[in-house]
Amino acid sequence: MAAGGGKALHEMTPEEARALGAQMASMAGPAPRMARVEEHTVSVAGGAVPVRVLVPLEPPRGVIVYYHGGGWVIGAIDEFDTMARKLAERTSSAVVLVDYRLAPEHRYPVAVDDSYAALEWVGAHMKEIAGSTDVPLVVAGDSAGGNLAAVMALRARDRKGPAIDLQVLIYPVTDADFERPSYVDPENQLLLTRDAMIWFWDHYAPEAKRRTEPDASPIRAKDLSGLPPAVVLTAEHDPLRDEGEAYAARLAEAGVAVDLKRYAGQTHAFFTLLMLPGSELGFQQVVKAVRACIVRKSKGQPALSTR
Repeated sequence: MAAGGGKALHEMTPEEARALGAQMASMAGPAPRMARVEEHTVSVAGGAVPVRVLVPLEPPRGVIVYYHGGGWVIGAIDEFDTMARKLAERTSSAVVLVDYRLAPEHRYPVAVDDSYAALEWVGAHMKEIAGSTDVPLVVAGDSAGGNLAAVMALRARDRKGPAIDLQVLIYPVTDADFERPSYVDPENQLLLTRDAMIWFWDHYAPEAKRRTEPDASPIRAKDLSGLPPAVVLTAEHDPLRDEGEAYAARLAEAGVAVDLKRYAGQTHAFFTLLMLPGSELGFQQVVKAVRACIVRKSKGQPALSTR
């Protein structure tokens, strides 16, 4: 991409950036076959949120609600379809992709509200999706989607929403602090740069004072206790590395079980770049955690705790 000589992301319009995301998604390769693919629409204030339900050939033993990345500005469920099908197949779980509305057309907190409405819809339709209400419910996401997944875990706890059994946070956005060491390290200005993150935040939440709200920056939440176990993946050469690891540390301090791994030599977006070997390593961590969650739930065991 660098050799192509195109504009940097922060110099693009949102429309140009969205076209680039679609181009990258075209390299994902063949998608596993599903038993069912269903398209639904969740009604929300001022509009509707499309969701895609992917049910693997093996009867689903869990349900994963997946929020895609893209800085809340780019990305669409079609671009994450192959990745989600692979996740469904390997975890023996139904995966629900959420097409939350994007900024700048729909600024914060629209993506959060859309994401929670979709989560509530899934919670109310577990039997139709997975054939049982007794299987684990997992929230997961990458980058801005990791941000939304973390916020969903907080919202579900605080609003007594759907009971979440596991949160999978893949190089998540957890803060709006552009001065962390990983943000300013020249070696980390690769697929995602400091300038690009500022561009994303400026489109998503242009009012700086709102960026410190826990629904925007979950690391700013006063209390992280009582949240579901967390799987956190970070990349060595990623501006978001430090805030992802800081959030994992805060979760652990609050008594939440955390499976944190930093992937050496990797850059932002490695998990969803399915053609790269780093993606497979990340998948192995996530699949192992989801399968362990399924086993715990089937045995009636409580969520793990570090206390």
